[in-house]
Amino acid sequence: MTSNLYRELTRMLTQAGCRFVRQGKGSHEIWYSPITHRKLTIPKNTVMVHTANKVLKDAGLPKAF
Repeated sequence: MTSNLYRELTRMLTQAGCRFVRQGKGSHEIWYSPITHRKLTIPKNTVMVHTANKVLKDAGLPKAF
């Protein structure tokens, strides 16, 4: 079974200066990236590396998974 990447993903976003904005619908959170000046939607049950890398790309960060 694949492990949940949410904790590692949010740690990387926080280190890059991104911040939590609010709780989204269901198991999603809305974050803001000061690098790209965009809001990001992050599922709390992120298990696919493609999803995690897409969030990082949207935040203006390189792939890490």
